[in-house]
Amino acid sequence: MPIPDSFIDDLISRTDITELVSGYVRLTKRSGSNIFGLCPFHSEKTPSFSVNNDKQIYYCFGCGKGGSSINFVMEIENLAFRDAVEFLAKRAGMSLPEETSEDGLAGKRSRMLELTREAARHFHEMLLAPIGEETRRYLAQRGISKAIVTKFGLGAAPNAWRLLFEAMAKKGYSKQDLIDAGLVRRGQKEGGVYEYDMFRNRLMFPVIDVRGNVIGFSGRILDDGEPKYLNSPDTIVFNKSRNLFALNLAKKTKSGMLILAEGNIDVVALHQAGFDCAVASLGTSLTKDQARLMSRYTSNTVLAYDSDDAGRKAALRAIPILENTGMSVKVVDFGDSKDPDEYMRQHSAGAFSVLLERSDNHIEYRLMMIRNKSDLASDDGRLSYLDAATALLAELESKPEREIYAARVARIADVSPESVESEVAKKARALKARQKRDFESQAARPTAAIQPEDKSLRYKNEYSAAAEEGVIRCLMRDPELLRVTVEMGFDKDEFTSPFLAKVYQMLKERITEGRDSKEALILSNLEQGEASQLTIILQKPEALQRSAATVREYIEKIRMESFKTSTPDEDMLIEIKRQRSRNLKRGS
Repeated sequence: MPIPDSFIDDLISRTDITELVSGYVRLTKRSGSNIFGLCPFHSEKTPSFSVNNDKQIYYCFGCGKGGSSINFVMEIENLAFRDAVEFLAKRAGMSLPEETSEDGLAGKRSRMLELTREAARHFHEMLLAPIGEETRRYLAQRGISKAIVTKFGLGAAPNAWRLLFEAMAKKGYSKQDLIDAGLVRRGQKEGGVYEYDMFRNRLMFPVIDVRGNVIGFSGRILDDGEPKYLNSPDTIVFNKSRNLFALNLAKKTKSGMLILAEGNIDVVALHQAGFDCAVASLGTSLTKDQARLMSRYTSNTVLAYDSDDAGRKAALRAIPILENTGMSVKVVDFGDSKDPDEYMRQHSAGAFSVLLERSDNHIEYRLMMIRNKSDLASDDGRLSYLDAATALLAELESKPEREIYAARVARIADVSPESVESEVAKKARALKARQKRDFESQAARPTAAIQPEDKSLRYKNEYSAAAEEGVIRCLMRDPELLRVTVEMGFDKDEFTSPFLAKVYQMLKERITEGRDSKEALILSNLEQGEASQLTIILQKPEALQRSAATVREYIEKIRMESFKTSTPDEDMLIEIKRQRSRNLKRGS
């Protein structure tokens, strides 16, 4: 059963969007009624994400995402509408009008979270039982203490085909529950279909989100089998590209940074040594979503990837992704040790602290990588080094930084600093010119300014849609203008955009019933893409001093566009002429 609009209205009125957003975004700059911060939804260095406390909405001038408190929670927590409402309701001390049924998405999410929690308990019990002896021996070999096992809730998936399946079945979970949660797979054998455990012969790491929910698992093989790490598949509660292992613990750190490692064992070893800020990216290359997630908790990141070639390449890929969120990035070089876990066992926590202090910033690290690939003993090698190094320095926005690194590059290549600075400046100008051309090319597209980014909302007729947007904008700013649409016999069926027709109908019903139609309330009842598009529409200027006349003009444009693609209706033509005559008499 749908949540009543009255409950949504009350929830929005009790939620302070600035306070809500501040829990995820550092809002540092004020301009008029807007407060700005770095957008949590796309990578940027200059704040373009705004929160308007008067209107109780957010909007990013960079990526175009926007909406109300509910839309924000849906987007940032990856929740369905009802789950986001429940999230905010708990925060506001409100109870939903009625309990969510088990058949709904929220009910399925709740049941799956219960199942994954039970599975984590099962794996932990197996680790402590006689059947977990092999896994305990593996942990002992890696130097992992009992205390850290408990802290992380580590477990064991013995080398058995249906151990978890049978244990969870006894607790009342169905085959489909287990399959949906990514804990069981379905295969074929001679007797027909056969269900079996997904995780077998593995050390189990529960993946816990920042709210303390077990959302999935990562299993490390105990022998030389493949894959080395096996992660839960994506489910309605888990997406490995949007989560980080151990962030639920690292978010509490007082160190002022996050250490990003490649493997879960590395993270466990770092936490055991006292570095409680370590996280890992769940066996995937770092994603933009993961980088933005990290940026909510720190502005400083240290990459502690493996020292092999694959690890160095992964670090080079991760650096720009992290930097684009506005974070400061440094890189640890482990020398002869292959990873943080091995380094910690060969040295000490104190030695690792020194290593952190001496870690290179990402520019130095990338220059070192370029140098290692270049044969500086040959002229061709020096030229290749200079070409790659100057291209890297051209990306730097700070001129002093460019000059400092240019001098270092010049010494290594044995050329004059002036020649390097000149080449860097030339490439920087070329880079800016290319970026400007790309921007102008994008902006010059005829439909670029009107067409929604969300393909599902694309307009069939851009000219009519521009006028339809205008009608919506006028009604949002002055609900009294609905009388003009009534006078002209204008209806939602005249919209060419189903999305805009939907918004118009919502506005019309609220205004007619005498209910509040402020922006946050309308946005809260839209899908995320719709909410962002409506927020973009509402940012556009409108000639309010001629508001009634403006609405009439918009409606006429909509109807004229309709005539271009259909056989004109004689009565409608007469009505159009009549309205124009009225406008002329009013002096419009």
